[in-house]
Amino acid sequence: MTEDVDSRLAGPLSTDHAYRAAKPAWQRRGGRHRERRAFTASATSWEPRYRQAVIATDLIATSLVVIVVGAVMKLRHPAWTAFELVTLEVLTVLAVAWALGLSRVWHPVVLGQGPDEFSRLGKGLFASIVALNLSLLAVGTPAGARLWVFVVVPAIAMLVFPQRYVLRQLLHRQRYKGRCLLPVLAAGNPAAIRDLIARTRDSAHVGWRVDAVCTETGMASGPNGSTNGSANGSANGHAPNTATDLDGVPIIGTFRDVAQHVWRGGYRIVAITPDAYWTPDRLRTLAWDLEGTGTEMVIDPGLMAVAGPRLHVSGVLGMPVLRVSEPTFTGFRRVIKELVDRSCAALLLMLLAPLLLTVSVLIAVESKGPVFYRQRRVGKDGTEFTIVKFRTMHSDADQRLAELAASNDGAGPLFKLRADPRITRVGAVLRRYSLDELPQLFNVLGGSMSLVGPRPPLPSECAEYPPHVRRRLLVKPGMTGLWQVSGRSDLSWEASVQLDLRYVEDWSLALDALILWKTIRAVASGEGAY
Repeated sequence: MTEDVDSRLAGPLSTDHAYRAAKPAWQRRGGRHRERRAFTASATSWEPRYRQAVIATDLIATSLVVIVVGAVMKLRHPAWTAFELVTLEVLTVLAVAWALGLSRVWHPVVLGQGPDEFSRLGKGLFASIVALNLSLLAVGTPAGARLWVFVVVPAIAMLVFPQRYVLRQLLHRQRYKGRCLLPVLAAGNPAAIRDLIARTRDSAHVGWRVDAVCTETGMASGPNGSTNGSANGSANGHAPNTATDLDGVPIIGTFRDVAQHVWRGGYRIVAITPDAYWTPDRLRTLAWDLEGTGTEMVIDPGLMAVAGPRLHVSGVLGMPVLRVSEPTFTGFRRVIKELVDRSCAALLLMLLAPLLLTVSVLIAVESKGPVFYRQRRVGKDGTEFTIVKFRTMHSDADQRLAELAASNDGAGPLFKLRADPRITRVGAVLRRYSLDELPQLFNVLGGSMSLVGPRPPLPSECAEYPPHVRRRLLVKPGMTGLWQVSGRSDLSWEASVQLDLRYVEDWSLALDALILWKTIRAVASGEGAY
């Protein structure tokens, strides 16, 4: 059997069905699962264990909640018999397990990967309410059992969601140590592959590790020596690049060799990046050739700045179509965002009043000058407003700006100094933990800012904006944003702009909630603030 597979792999990879037909009969008759284990077990042996742990913890949490809620309900309804209570508890566990399984919340593709895991979990728990109600109607329920459904399922959600989050954090911690990774074979345009490699290295928690590369020529250059895969010659007039690796990742063959290398094992994902070679027929043939390997094929559509709720896959005229909807800046979601912003700002101002008063006293005692620092910033649609912050510098800070301009650590129009001599001792502490920004809650309450949004720029910065960067002004600026949770002041100006534009293009209420949660962690760590 092994000799048959090895001899098949030794020959050239066909682009027609001959390669697929050459698979041994035992595989085509149903030995695919045995083969999948043989090819991918060594590379991702952690996946089934992690999946089993998630399933077990979900079911254990569900059972614990059911038992506790059952005990409480028994106290409220002493007339319930033991049989009725046990029946209710068993039906609940079965209904929840069935609904979660039907929603594919335990599918390996979503576990530990992006927000889809949590959205499926929410849909599964909602479906369990329907399933449980139907089950209770079928078997009959004791008096008061209707309330059970609307108590037990939310209680399960309150335990399962944090539990999933903890498991994901443990997985991320392992990935930062170089464990629990998903080996990737990338095939496509060399420039796009370099971008993919950089992204995977910058986001180790995702778990993707590009282990090998296939290009059209089998080298780090395009057909005529260009590193961007075009036929226009080498980039910038340099000599053709014939290196055998891309940013330290070995190039192991051409596009025709992709399936051959996957069959030899070791790859969990085949990532196809944009390249003229990958026609629909070739992509379909590659998908057929990968059948039975347990390797997932992922295709990058080349829409790096668009993701999430704006992308929709549908079928039109027998073709899979990726629809890109326009970003929405008005409507019901915007009204909800306004209500959440102002309500939360009012609540936080009341809760944080003692802290705000304490900080005000410390600032006034340490140095002369006003407690608050006011500055003109640019908001939505280019409208200027006055931002309010705690003063963290000496009162002559603006007058000393010119003499420090040569020491600017920022990039682009953004002025930043890591060791700014104008900052007071109290101000340094306030900046480290972003406490100086708390007065911006008054801006949020007044409607000029949002809790989450792009960084509010200075008018002088906006004067230097190229047209595409002005898209940052389509939404209200925020107290926090993707820039805050992705490096704070350590980010370059270009990186900060890209994150702001990404937020503008893909904003959603769920993204706002995620950013607010990550902001708490970023502020608590004190990293990247100066």
